[in-house]
Amino acid sequence: MRTTIPALLLPALLLRAMAALVVWAPAVLPAQIQLTGAGATFPYPMYSKWFDEYHKRHPDVQINYQSIGSGGGIRQVTEGTVDFGATDGPMTDAQLADFRSKRGTAILHFPTVLGAVVPVYNVPGVATGVRFTGDALAGIFLGTITKWSDVAIARANPGVRLPATDIVVVHRSDGSGTTYVWTDYLSKVSPAWQQRVGKNTSVNWPVGLGGSGNPGVAGLVKQTEGAIGYVELIYAVQNRIAYGAVRNAAGEFVNADLASVSAAAAGAAATMPDDFRVSITNAPGRASYPISSFTWLLVPATIPDRAKHKALVDFLKWMLADGQGMVEALAYAKLPAPVIAREAKAIAGVK
Repeated sequence: MRTTIPALLLPALLLRAMAALVVWAPAVLPAQIQLTGAGATFPYPMYSKWFDEYHKRHPDVQINYQSIGSGGGIRQVTEGTVDFGATDGPMTDAQLADFRSKRGTAILHFPTVLGAVVPVYNVPGVATGVRFTGDALAGIFLGTITKWSDVAIARANPGVRLPATDIVVVHRSDGSGTTYVWTDYLSKVSPAWQQRVGKNTSVNWPVGLGGSGNPGVAGLVKQTEGAIGYVELIYAVQNRIAYGAVRNAAGEFVNADLASVSAAAAGAAATMPDDFRVSITNAPGRASYPISSFTWLLVPATIPDRAKHKALVDFLKWMLADGQGMVEALAYAKLPAPVIAREAKAIAGVK
């Protein structure tokens, strides 16, 4: 026997069904604000950590970053294909003028962390402990020093048995802030390097093999006997590649670590220009690691999109506060307190 529902009950049942749908409807998620950036591989491990942690705290903000090298970051932010760029070598006056002509506004440099570029090597029978002078590094990358047993290397390493193995030079193949830091240092300590090659994110290398990004250089050195290259410290640590101490301006051989990088930056706050473009390679001081550098985010001074403006400015403020507490775990050094104070005021310049 079929059961029928009285017509008078149908409206009530329909209202109950609709109420159930309202109860079980999924919650409306907040709108996602998408920020895109590109540039330096030097700070990529730190940026990756920061952007992930910031998203956890602010689920409505998603920051996507492409680690393509400083040259690519400068190019993309200038062309307006990303919201911000990243570089380990500050933009030149010509690049700043090019940005203004294309975008109709200025671009601001915001220091984020401090890091070190280290000479990594793969020498058969020599696990750790190789020391390098600036002259030796310049000679190796100029191609005038070709054997690991060369007197220019051996003189700085008494007691270390260096083999007569050919040196295989590995450098970056892409436009790179790491290259800028490396060549900035070599230009300061070697007149021959300054005259023949100079400093830039990309240079005409006299010798060597090219690797893409810090990971590419680290990989080539690790798999090539007799190789030497340069990478940001965290890439040497993560890949378990030997890296050497470098003689600083005071004549001391210093290993890269948090203390020696911080020592190199200690005097920078007093002399840092208002636009934060400064070099701290070959810094004075017995404890200073000589191939240290700030790294910068590149942010347009005017951001028309209100939501993106707020998200990016809020991130910059978080980076200077909570974000600095995360850097040492990844082998970067914190910004000096005076730099943070000046930078916090400069953030107001983003309109």
